[in-house]
Amino acid sequence: MSAVAKAPKIIVQKYGGATLADPVKIKAVAQRIAEQARSGTKLVVVVSAMGKTTNSLIDLASQVSQNPHQREMDMLLSVGERISMSLMSMALNDLGCAAISFTGSQAGILTNDSHVNAFIVDVKAHRVQEALDQGKVVILAGFQGVSPVTKEITTLGRGGSDTSAVAMSAFFAANRCEILKDVPAVFTADPNVVKEARPLQHLNYDQLMEMTFWGAKVLHYRSVELAKVRKVSLYIGPAATKTSEGTLVEEGLNMFESCKALSLNSHETVLQISCQSGSSHVALDSLKKYFESKQIAFPQLLDLERNDNKTVFLLTGPQEIMTAIKNALTKHQDFALNPTDFSTVTLTCTGSTAPEVPQAVMKTLDQAKVATHKMMIHAMSVTVLVESSTRKTTLQALHALI
Repeated sequence: MSAVAKAPKIIVQKYGGATLADPVKIKAVAQRIAEQARSGTKLVVVVSAMGKTTNSLIDLASQVSQNPHQREMDMLLSVGERISMSLMSMALNDLGCAAISFTGSQAGILTNDSHVNAFIVDVKAHRVQEALDQGKVVILAGFQGVSPVTKEITTLGRGGSDTSAVAMSAFFAANRCEILKDVPAVFTADPNVVKEARPLQHLNYDQLMEMTFWGAKVLHYRSVELAKVRKVSLYIGPAATKTSEGTLVEEGLNMFESCKALSLNSHETVLQISCQSGSSHVALDSLKKYFESKQIAFPQLLDLERNDNKTVFLLTGPQEIMTAIKNALTKHQDFALNPTDFSTVTLTCTGSTAPEVPQAVMKTLDQAKVATHKMMIHAMSVTVLVESSTRKTTLQALHALI
């Protein structure tokens, strides 16, 4: 990914689906963009699909096919962002703000040849540069690219528009990348579940990477990883107001060693799958190939352990993938799906390797009468595996530690 000379002031913005849910909201966002463009700021605006469009398209596919081919799913799902980009460009041009829309492939977002969950391998945004030089606002369809090898349209997985925005920011050495949503900031927990949750004004990349890996919905994990590698300054905040509030994510944080708890995040649906045949690497390869044969994108692997001559996997992912896996593993001869519905709850913190942190987690959950099936300790987090029915209780109880 080759950077070009840094523009006098360039900002990459990404608008989430909730901020573009209907024509009224699209026009409101267009007004906001036009005001900024008039101030002389060069803008690349990455858009998600409107509202629940992606979910609707997935549901549509399930009505015509039990196992839709991943290549065709990419062709279908990429439509959602194309609708948003063209409508936004229309709205801006009506406001007298020159704008042009590009798909991921037109914008030069090059990926590997994986479908449904592709990785960006390079950016050659020459058409975007030309449009910016002409004084236009560029509206980019997020979540998608093209494989230079197969020439096929690809999508980047759920939340992939975040990664599109960070990749563009890295290419242009943008002043910052703004992830604009219908929420005011990143919170210490989901405020819909934990009413005491508080906004976080500053985070570093490592903290946000840990939070997003373990379920924070504010940003796609891979986008934070890319932002750290390419030193892209991130802002996460509301799309409806000026960017005076929100969360700023940059390198470093003035903190010495401590056992400070930062946030709580959760994966609502976690599947536990066990395999008794072969070694762990053989079991994982077999599971991967089986999913490929069923046109199921391999989900996020949270944990793998060898226990009593069995390999046990913990997997999570979008609901449509979880449902497909459940259906595919019904009465499978090699893989057994635990019928219990699990969730993970993760306390992101510093000093997690000190005994005080897991001890406080266990004591709190004992007092809340929550049974844990597993605890996983990492450099910046403590994660418990609980039954999904106790997920909200777990989140509410552990927030007292923050």
